Amino acid sequence: MQVREIAERVLFAGTLEEKLLLGPPDAPDGGRGTAAAVPDAPGRPAGLRIADLGTRAGFPGVSRIDGERERGVLLHFLANHELLAAELMALNLIKFPDAPAEYRAGVYAAMREEQVHTQLYLRRMRECGVEFGELPVNGYLWRLVAPCETAMDFVARLNLTFEQANLDFSRHYAALFRAAGDPATAAVLDKIYRDEIGHVGHGLKWFRRWKGHGDTDWEAFGKVLSFPLAPAKAKGMAPFDAEGRRLAGLDEDFIGHLEVCEQSRGRTPVVHWFNPNAESFARGGRFAPNRYERAMEEDLEMVMLALCRRDDILLMRRPPSLGHLAHLKRAGLDLPEIVAAAQPGVLDGRKLGGLRPWAWSPDASEQLRPLAGGVSEKVPWRWRDPVPAEWLSKAIGLRLEERVAGVAAGARCDDVGSALAALGAGPVLFKAPFACAGRGHLKAERDSEDLRRQLGGVIAEHGFVVAEPWLERVLDFSAQYELGAGGATWVGWAVVENDDAGRFRGVSVAPVWGRLLGREVAEFLFREADVEGCYRGRIAEELPRLLDGYCGPVGVDAMVYRRADCQLALRHVVEVNVRATMGRVALELQRKLAPDTGGRLRVMKKGEETGDGLVLNDPAAAREFLAVWEGAG
Repeated sequence: MQVREIAERVLFAGTLEEKLLLGPPDAPDGGRGTAAAVPDAPGRPAGLRIADLGTRAGFPGVSRIDGERERGVLLHFLANHELLAAELMALNLIKFPDAPAEYRAGVYAAMREEQVHTQLYLRRMRECGVEFGELPVNGYLWRLVAPCETAMDFVARLNLTFEQANLDFSRHYAALFRAAGDPATAAVLDKIYRDEIGHVGHGLKWFRRWKGHGDTDWEAFGKVLSFPLAPAKAKGMAPFDAEGRRLAGLDEDFIGHLEVCEQSRGRTPVVHWFNPNAESFARGGRFAPNRYERAMEEDLEMVMLALCRRDDILLMRRPPSLGHLAHLKRAGLDLPEIVAAAQPGVLDGRKLGGLRPWAWSPDASEQLRPLAGGVSEKVPWRWRDPVPAEWLSKAIGLRLEERVAGVAAGARCDDVGSALAALGAGPVLFKAPFACAGRGHLKAERDSEDLRRQLGGVIAEHGFVVAEPWLERVLDFSAQYELGAGGATWVGWAVVENDDAGRFRGVSVAPVWGRLLGREVAEFLFREADVEGCYRGRIAEELPRLLDGYCGPVGVDAMVYRRADCQLALRHVVEVNVRATMGRVALELQRKLAPDTGGRLRVMKKGEETGDGLVLNDPAAAREFLAVWEGAG
């Protein structure tokens, strides 16, 4: 029989026996015929026909392979995958009759191996008491590979994507079956692993011949794949197997890129973006970040990793090096898909699960507007116009403090005269209303020309200034919330580290936040101040009313201070941050990296000693700042 006849039988036969009947290893390839149209599905017996979209059996988890029946169910999935691979290689031989003879010989040999793989799975599956066809079989592989228009497209989709991913899966599951006392199944997976190395190598050889000149393998691979396929799909849901890829011939550049790249594997991704100068953009007028502010945007955007899930997308102005991403992954952080913020067009056509900037200021609304159409109306985090400017100013904190405490400790001053009127009863802290992290603070005790000049400048730039009494700070802390249609959801506590001028230096979190408090402060907060009832109760109830229609993170900063009589007192609301905060980042890092111990997040000047902490941003690329996580353990 000719190769063409054997391929037609494998593709179109209606019985499993015919489909798995091996042709001779040296079958002649003379009568290639003409290119055939792609059928809707391969020929299958009734019980093995590809199920409709949305119909599938549940994939058994790793914890369920101890029982024979569960092993058989897993092998049922794998057998269908191998049968589809054989059918797709048969399709390749029929669809591309003019491909080079050497290439076709490699495809034919691989098709025979896929038939053998299917037979091995079937034999082992029956020993486990499961018959092929008693569970639904899906056609995911067929739907994504069969439509390919060129042989190069085929090797990119099947050999370099799905078969490369199978390197991770087959090696990992062979070890799991061996550990579970099933050497027979482990031996089958070992053989498939060795054969898959050859299949990937065959595809890589021809991919390199057919790719564009000047492109690296990785660059060409990204160009030839189209959504929903992407390079990240070339990794299995298992530990990454770099050695198998080296044996297949992939170079270190390709392996390094693949190891750290990610893309959603089912859950619709949420897009995140870091815009720490939100308050400056919100105050009105044309804002152009200076060198310091630009460095803050670019150096610290990696803190958004804490807020991302693995399937999410992070827009970045300056993506970090592969080496740094690999370092973060080894440290235990799941990486999102990273997309250059200057090229949001690469997300055209993608379905998105929401948009989550640091803050919904004018720069965020402008940056994320092109993605609005990809977000379902059913999700809460849709594109929106900027929040009211007041929400990103100190004024919103004064309003919440009035509602909770009855009176605000600070006052809004619209002119220099009213600001100076706050002097006289002791030192006063003047705050620029559209500044964050303690920037724009000014401590004063008496009137002076220099003070008048500075206050006039702040009012001219910001519209007003906030004056509040200078208090003897004992502890700064924050309460973190997530606002949505159901109200305010509690997220957690954080202890904030500020310098003497109130500028942010770091934040600490713990599973039981009382561990971060001294005995005197803890007794005051929990017994006298009823801190739990206040922040989980009254403030949680007020926030949705104060921020009507807002969906997203909110942080409420507070302070324990010592009165003139040396007794402790609570300032319930120092500021309200209608955005993400470093406290929220620290809580998410605790959840991901140190759920049982907690830790500390610091923002440091580049060049300061980082100790044993995990530096989130790339130190080699940072201009001014480093974000460092220090686990408490």
